[in-house]
Amino acid sequence: MNYDLIIARYGEIGLKSPKIRSRFERKLVKNIKATFECEVDRNQGRIYIHPKDFDEGTEKLNRVFGVVSYSPATSTGANYEDIDKTLADYTKELVSEKVLDENTKFAIKCRRVGKHDFTSQEMAAHCGGVVRDVVLAPVDLTNPDLTIFVEIRDDDAYIYHEKIKGPGGLPLGTQGKVVVLLSSGIDSPVAAYLMMKRGCEVVALHCNNDPFSGPKVTELFNLLVDQLNEYAKGVPIKKRVVDYGEYLAAAKDKAPEKMTCVLCKSGMYRIAEKLANKIGADAIVDGSSVGQVASQTLSNILATRQGVGMPILSPLIGLDKEEITAIAKDIGTFEISKIDDGGCSAVPRYPETRADVERVIKACKDMNQDMEIQKAFEKIRKID
Repeated sequence: MNYDLIIARYGEIGLKSPKIRSRFERKLVKNIKATFECEVDRNQGRIYIHPKDFDEGTEKLNRVFGVVSYSPATSTGANYEDIDKTLADYTKELVSEKVLDENTKFAIKCRRVGKHDFTSQEMAAHCGGVVRDVVLAPVDLTNPDLTIFVEIRDDDAYIYHEKIKGPGGLPLGTQGKVVVLLSSGIDSPVAAYLMMKRGCEVVALHCNNDPFSGPKVTELFNLLVDQLNEYAKGVPIKKRVVDYGEYLAAAKDKAPEKMTCVLCKSGMYRIAEKLANKIGADAIVDGSSVGQVASQTLSNILATRQGVGMPILSPLIGLDKEEITAIAKDIGTFEISKIDDGGCSAVPRYPETRADVERVIKACKDMNQDMEIQKAFEKIRKID
């Protein structure tokens, strides 16, 4: 098709106050420009994108949070003569590409903004005649096989027939910063993605459990962040790694062995809180899903979060493994996460599943958790 622009639409941004809406629109435009080379105009709730490489634009726009849907379109003047010629050419291309033939039930939907010497219904009826002059396809306004949209805004008109679903959500970078506990598994990358979809800037914190885990874990962490960064153009994910093996060794040696996983998760939260306070983040995010593993029973979730004074968000909390895996496959992290990383040898044979806060507090004292956390925190490093 001879497209010359892409029309992008947003959803809940339009519900914001005018001031907030304008700020979110500007951020969305900035993120689009960071994703692929283009020129962008805003006008009355629509974003008009002129990509340098059209195929790249249509491929990558579905990775920009805030975009609910988008349509490759052809522009023309908002008058009968220009619309007639452009729509006739557009219909001929639909026929040549076998999208439309004499057996295709079609409809015209016309939307109009501004002052014109015709109504939307009049233009829709007229455009239906233009299409039928090219191909004698049946009109069906109730259940069409194909809908051709004619959108008229002041002096310009746009013709398109596809509405491609975008990721939706809010523009990345409009909702503050979060520290995400990101492992090499399936769940936490999906949790990071869902928080990005809600507009949050992500700082990914990886706990390197060496010698209880191998170098593959950190390698996969880097690959996962690279994949998630495909959705983070304009606000790329920052990476932090903490050497966590010494903390885990103290937990195993100085506290009941069955409490190792509980103490491990507790320590991660507290280190993440320290990092969040240092960098100005507002919350911690993890990939917890109720009952999925030993540390994610309701009693353990409560116990591991004691002593943390910052919100801990778990966007996967009510999803099952199949639902989480489906999202992971869709965003491209599943194939990375399923690579064998060797696992963690610190996991006890019979991990605690019903920890209570008092026992966790005692175990934390036994292992001198405050000291071990401070030692680990001092070793946090950035990865470029």
